[in-house]
Amino acid sequence: MAIGSIRFINRPRSTWITLVLKALISLLALVIAGVAITQWKAARNEARAETSHPPPGQFIDVDGIKIHAMVAGNGPDLVLIHGSSGSTRDMSFALAPALTDRYRVILFDRPGHGFSQALPQGHETITDQARVLSTAAVKLGAKKPIVMGQSYGGAVALAWAVNHPDRIAALVPVSAPSTPWATPLDPYYQLITSTWGNLLVVPLITAFVPDSRIANTMEGVFAPQAVPSGYLDHFNPRLSLRRSATRANARQRANLLDEVTKMHPRYPEISVPTEIVHGDADDIVSHELHSKNLVMRIPGAVLTLLPGIGHMPQHVSVSDVTAAIDRAAARTGLR
Repeated sequence: MAIGSIRFINRPRSTWITLVLKALISLLALVIAGVAITQWKAARNEARAETSHPPPGQFIDVDGIKIHAMVAGNGPDLVLIHGSSGSTRDMSFALAPALTDRYRVILFDRPGHGFSQALPQGHETITDQARVLSTAAVKLGAKKPIVMGQSYGGAVALAWAVNHPDRIAALVPVSAPSTPWATPLDPYYQLITSTWGNLLVVPLITAFVPDSRIANTMEGVFAPQAVPSGYLDHFNPRLSLRRSATRANARQRANLLDEVTKMHPRYPEISVPTEIVHGDADDIVSHELHSKNLVMRIPGAVLTLLPGIGHMPQHVSVSDVTAAIDRAAARTGLR
């Protein structure tokens, strides 16, 4: 019936149900299409990154886990361990080339990063990673290397020294988190490690994060210094944005505080020569909280603070990092 210009249409209940079902089916189809497109684009970006930057080294089997490693140079064995969202390409840009004239340099992709397989979930702590990498080093003939680690890699190097004192000659933590902290986990890692973040957000990151966003993030990592010319092309951050690497990095980062808290009381057990390096302008890992406390807990440790240097001394202050490695080698009788 009609009242004025308003018409009321009485539809059977079954008709309304049909319309709702059609709308839901259409919405579901759009969601499925969106997920399919996202996964396709993520896979395409991953394939492009792996094709343009294939694994440059060799693979070592450790208990069924394939670990990617690069070996170059001659001299005492030296292991370099990259930080979060890194790979061998981080250490091979500037630091390794400055050391291969006097060391046999071994670069590892940490488990889950670069081209190394991830460890089983729940068994990928810094202690687990130290065990796997120290075993890989032995398989490469490096039974007792100098071990240098930067940022998260520095925590792995500390776990190596604490848990495998017979497999390390000297220790060089650079910009390393080492002391329990009070700040909460970054919301980004909270999201990525959640069920829905893991399933939905990670592929979106891999598929759609633009180059401009990547460049801005890298500028923040290197601040207050600039990203070195040629670094992004050499490193290729999109290798770190692959779905598997993003997930592994988030899980490892989310659990780091608990792992450092458990390891912290054991630092006095470290007996090898230890040279700590940290920039005093690092706003990612505080030198005041971490390195200044660490140097007091490791017997005989030496801390070198780099004025005005940020989180990435291995790129922006190469000579200071290589000098610390040389001092560690000399203290242990390898130079």
